[in-house]
Amino acid sequence: MRSDQIKLFEGRAVLSLDGLRALIDALRQQGRRVIGPTVADGAIVYDDILEIADLPRGVADRQEAGRYQLASRDDGALFGYAVGPQSWKKFLHKPLLRLWRAERRGNDVTVEAEAPEPEHVAFLGVRACELNAIAIQDRVLMGGDYVDPHYKAQRDGAFIIAVNCGEAGGTCFCVSMKAGPKAERGFDLALTELISGGAHEFLVETGSPAGAELLAALPSRRAEPEDMDAAATVVARAAASMGRYMPEDDVPALLMRNLQHARWEETAKRCLSCANCTMVCPTCFCTSVEEHNDLAGVESSRTRRWDSCFTMDYSYIHGGSVRPGVASRYRQWMTHKLATWHEQFDTSGCVGCGRCITWCPVAIDITEETRAISESEKAQGGLDGES
Repeated sequence: MRSDQIKLFEGRAVLSLDGLRALIDALRQQGRRVIGPTVADGAIVYDDILEIADLPRGVADRQEAGRYQLASRDDGALFGYAVGPQSWKKFLHKPLLRLWRAERRGNDVTVEAEAPEPEHVAFLGVRACELNAIAIQDRVLMGGDYVDPHYKAQRDGAFIIAVNCGEAGGTCFCVSMKAGPKAERGFDLALTELISGGAHEFLVETGSPAGAELLAALPSRRAEPEDMDAAATVVARAAASMGRYMPEDDVPALLMRNLQHARWEETAKRCLSCANCTMVCPTCFCTSVEEHNDLAGVESSRTRRWDSCFTMDYSYIHGGSVRPGVASRYRQWMTHKLATWHEQFDTSGCVGCGRCITWCPVAIDITEETRAISESEKAQGGLDGES
């Protein structure tokens, strides 16, 4: 392939629906498992994509605090939804993972660590907020002295195809978090769906050498200025239609000044401590380990599973739980996500995807809670609830 055929990090082209089919086929021919949005159980979920027909054509979602419902679109869009309850964390930082197993044979005991099993995958339809969430998990699980080998094995082999948002969901606030709606980095290819005048196409941008090489092999046409203008309009429309926003305050400082604010107890009266918000969050990474032993005392194993700071047991140490009350657990989650995460990882732990709002059974809204503390403090001249 000639070097002038691949303009790394600068290439743009336009794919038709047939071109998108060719993209899926090319990824599968590389031996990759293609995973993308599908419709199942009344929601958008990520699953295997064998052909373009598996994508959610003409499907939208309607999201508000504590509410999620699929709806129909009349334009046949393949990516006309916001985000569903699942995130790509499910495939990179697996919900359940055996770490090691031991077996006793007479007086001898053998212990075998579970070897990482990387999967050759391609993620199709990754939103900008989700790209930022993956980058945060990269920082947490691969960026320090201690690297999670299982996460790294999955992450290193992933080919990522982003999709820029054309319409925000009712609980989205990625603009407030500077995490969307346009994919800026962290992808191999990025698509913007363009539907106009009977044409159904995708502006494609390259973000890596691997992405540029794959794009060069696909049937496509050159991207014209009007295509790029149309794509910019799509993203601008999504940015202007955010369903929520985070206050413009210095949120970390605001929350840490108000650790004793009455709002924590007020919210705790509604909170079920069900952990839905942490389970759907694309950046939460808390886990616990469990020991398993057979009745014969021959085999043992240790398994890691997702856990949540909302559970009583998560902060249990000898003598009891560090955070026995719902208010303290909610405060821990929210202040970690929006404040102390900055101290640990130099970034916020929130990307504004809105999942925690949509999937909270009692419709607790992280943006509303932050705004309530901010407005209360301003009303009291900056002194309300200082700790």
